Amino acid sequence: MPSYSERLIARVSQLNTSALVGLDPRWDQLPADVKEAAQSAGGSDAAVMASGFERFCCEIVDVVAPLVPAVKPQVAFFEQLGPAGFTALARVIRHARAAGLVVIADAKRGDIGSTATAYAGAWLAGEDSTAAPFGADALTVNAYLGDDSLRPFVDKAVQNSAGLYILVRTSNLGAATFQDRTSQDQKLFEAVADVVQQLNSSHWPDDVYGSIGAVVGATWPEELNSLRRRMPTTPFLVPGYGRQGGTAADVAGAFDSNGHGALVNSSRGINFAFQKEEYAEQFGPAGWRDAIEAATRQMIKDLRKHIPTGA
Repeated sequence: MPSYSERLIARVSQLNTSALVGLDPRWDQLPADVKEAAQSAGGSDAAVMASGFERFCCEIVDVVAPLVPAVKPQVAFFEQLGPAGFTALARVIRHARAAGLVVIADAKRGDIGSTATAYAGAWLAGEDSTAAPFGADALTVNAYLGDDSLRPFVDKAVQNSAGLYILVRTSNLGAATFQDRTSQDQKLFEAVADVVQQLNSSHWPDDVYGSIGAVVGATWPEELNSLRRRMPTTPFLVPGYGRQGGTAADVAGAFDSNGHGALVNSSRGINFAFQKEEYAEQFGPAGWRDAIEAATRQMIKDLRKHIPTGA
């Protein structure tokens, strides 16, 4: 059974891009026709919003599936709607998997013992999309509780050929409040990075990349470069590109000489591209799908300028 990283690299190579599209639905920003269709179906406010989120995200999937290797649904936007939201999310994930996309559930789970085991069982389907209720290939995880909190997730990742992305150096401005704290001549995010790299070395010693990834923000390019040296066989998930200020040049250090090693995420910049003046003028209100495609293609083109090997 191929590992998560092997499956991901194969898809990146097939499409010649490491662009990752985040799925971050926001009701007040949805296209008018999507909201109108959801409202016409009736139901509670949560059911109406969930219906709109599901349709919007599934249509994004249909647009980007031929272009990018993976999508990253943000669980929080669905979770706020309760059971209706979780049902919609499960359907979005199934739709994306059926379209051939790698799906990273951005849930940032983290706990110990049987609770962590339960979280892992809920999300980490890995290669077989039916092996977990939510059917994701990979999951974002918070390691703040310690290395023992990671073991149930790692065990499930090994069992199901799934992936993890552990928060190491996040893209938000406040990340330094805790992540830069120094102990024993080492910053906290560096200590987490060492644990992540050790997990890959232990479980996938012969692979170019292991299946335990690191979330490292594009907004910290110096740290990104140093962390790539510190974690040579760890795949990166790089948020912060675009709306948060990270550039294609900032993320170049995450990649190896073959153009592999990272996924670069854009969420709002793709999801709501139709609201940007340049695309609104070109495509009009009814052309929101065309705007999403154009923005995705532009991101891919931008990344290729700075990663000439093809990522």
